[in-house]
Amino acid sequence: MSKPLSVATKIALAGSNTIPCVGFGVYQSGTGKETQDAVKWALEAGYRHIDTATIYRNEGDVGIALKNSQIPREEVFVTTKLHQRDQGFDSAKAALETSLAKLQLSYVDLYLIHSPLPGKERRLASWKALEELHRAGKAKHIGVSNYGVKHLEELMAHCEIKPVVNQVEITPYLQRQDIVDYCKKHGILIESYSPLTQGIKLQDKPLVAVAENHKKTTSQVLIRWAIQKGYVPLPKSVTKSRIISNADVFDFTLNDEDMAALDALDEHLVTEWDPTICE
Repeated sequence: MSKPLSVATKIALAGSNTIPCVGFGVYQSGTGKETQDAVKWALEAGYRHIDTATIYRNEGDVGIALKNSQIPREEVFVTTKLHQRDQGFDSAKAALETSLAKLQLSYVDLYLIHSPLPGKERRLASWKALEELHRAGKAKHIGVSNYGVKHLEELMAHCEIKPVVNQVEITPYLQRQDIVDYCKKHGILIESYSPLTQGIKLQDKPLVAVAENHKKTTSQVLIRWAIQKGYVPLPKSVTKSRIISNADVFDFTLNDEDMAALDALDEHLVTEWDPTICE
């Protein structure tokens, strides 16, 4: 597949499926106008991949923004996630119906189990529900989030349909090579959330040096690093200028020296939570 040329450029998912190479996240975006405006600006900036979740409490606002955009449904890749309180076979199916109603959609492009936290029995029951939802056309693709290797191995041993995505926090400062290697081996695409380290490392000197060499922002460098690793980054912002800037990452390439400098920054920086290590 050709090198991505914009945030809307599609890359391969398992099989013959595709996904836009950068997603727009709405985690912590406030309900109402804040999320609606952010999604509106993202779509205007060229994003065609929106990532929300039940726990974000803004699925309804994402739905309003999508409807108001008048962009054809098939042109926007929409992801939402199963809240841990809703895990279980029947409750997972009901949860997606609730999400679809809020989003004003008949299907989502990707439905993820948000975390493995509720334990083996409930997460496996949830996966069976996701398989049914996929077969029914309610979820075009299904996957997981925050799964460590243990959880992935467990799922692969029991599933009839394997996950196409594992969405997990990955940055140069948190590289999770064990998870990455397992996913690559099994054809599971990595989506990297919090790709900008929630702002914690944006002034870090080695990162700033790379950015200055390319006359780019440190945020743009972090997004570009993820793209060149073959991940789908999910940057978020509610500021119009930053939303536009975060999409402007296709007029430069990080060379081998840049990538090596960034790869050397791994310090296992978890910015918020780490369900990948739970039982």
